[in-house]
Amino acid sequence: MNERPTKAILRVLNGEPVWPLPIWIMRQAGRYLPEYRETRKQAGSFLDLCYNPRLAEEVTLQPIRRFGFDASILFSDILVIPHALGQEVRFVENEGPKLDPVTSQADFSRLAEELPLERLEPVFETLDRLRQSLPKETTLLGFCGAPWTVASYMIAGKGTPDQAPARLTAYRDPAFMDGLIDKLVRASTAYLIRQIDAGAEAVQIFESFGSALPPALFDRLSLDPIRRMVEGLKEARPQAKVIVFVRGGGANLHRFASAGIGDALALDWTLDPAIVLKTLPGTVATQGNLDPLALIAGGAALTDGIDHILGTVRGRPHIFNLGHGILPETPVEHVAQMIARVRGA
Repeated sequence: MNERPTKAILRVLNGEPVWPLPIWIMRQAGRYLPEYRETRKQAGSFLDLCYNPRLAEEVTLQPIRRFGFDASILFSDILVIPHALGQEVRFVENEGPKLDPVTSQADFSRLAEELPLERLEPVFETLDRLRQSLPKETTLLGFCGAPWTVASYMIAGKGTPDQAPARLTAYRDPAFMDGLIDKLVRASTAYLIRQIDAGAEAVQIFESFGSALPPALFDRLSLDPIRRMVEGLKEARPQAKVIVFVRGGGANLHRFASAGIGDALALDWTLDPAIVLKTLPGTVATQGNLDPLALIAGGAALTDGIDHILGTVRGRPHIFNLGHGILPETPVEHVAQMIARVRGA
C-alpha cells in the first residue's frame, strides 16, 4: 500500500486539496535575485552555469533559502536537449538563445539518433546534489520543454514572435516536422526518466509556444506528443508526477484533463480560474496563475490578483504559481508579500 505523501506539492499532485496553498514560481531562480546575478558572473556563459553542478545547485537553492518555496525547480534550460543531440546552441547576452537552424534532412541527419544521456550528466549530478541538500519538506522538480516548443527554436534558430518558421515547416514538410517531433518525444521522455532517477519527485513539461498553434496543428504537434511523453514516463516510472503547462492552450485544457494527460494542469495568466475550473473535473489538480506583471506592479493589482485566485480554488487541489515566468525587473519585496498573503489566507 502506498504511503500518503507528506510534502504539500506532492499531496496536491495526488489530487488532495491543501490549505494554505503550496507555492512555487516559474523561473524562481533567476535575474530578479541579486544573489543569482552574482553567481551568474562566476559561471561564464549561461550554458556553463547550466552544466556546472555546484553553481546550478547554488542558484536552485537561492530562492528556497530566501523565500522557503514549497518546491525547488532544477536550474537548467529547455535547449539542453537539442544541444545534447548535436545542434549548436549558444546564449547571447540581451538577445537570448541562438541555434544553428535545423531546416533540412541533411541538418536532421546530423543530430544524434537517440539522446546521449551522458552529455547531460552534469544536469543529473545537480539533481542528485539537490536531493541531498534541499529541506526535507521541499519538493524537487525537474522539467523539459514540450516537443513543439523545442522544435520551434531548433527550426528558427531563435525565439520568434509567432513561431512562423516552424508552423510553415509543419505545413510545407509534414514528414520532416513529424520526424523532428518524434525524435524530441523520445529524447525528452528519456531525459525525464533520468531526472526522476536522479532525484526529481515531479516534473513540469513547458509548452511555452502553445498559443501559436492553430486547431489544425494543435493535436498533432502539441497534445499528442505531450501525451506520448507522459505515458512513456509513467510506464517507466509509475511514481513520477507530471505538471503540464500549455501557454495559450486554455481552449484545450479540458481535453488534456479528459485524456488524463498529466497530474496537474498549469494555467497561464490570460485565463480566469473562476471560468476555466468549471470546465475541469474537481479532482484535477491545477497550478497558477497570477499575472507576472501584477507581481511587478504590487499594490492593489497584486493583492486583488492573489485574492481572486485564492477565492476561486479553495477546496480544490491547486498549487499557487504565476501564469508564466517571473520577470527580471520584479521587486524582491513583492515576492515576499505574495508569499505572505498566500500563506496567511
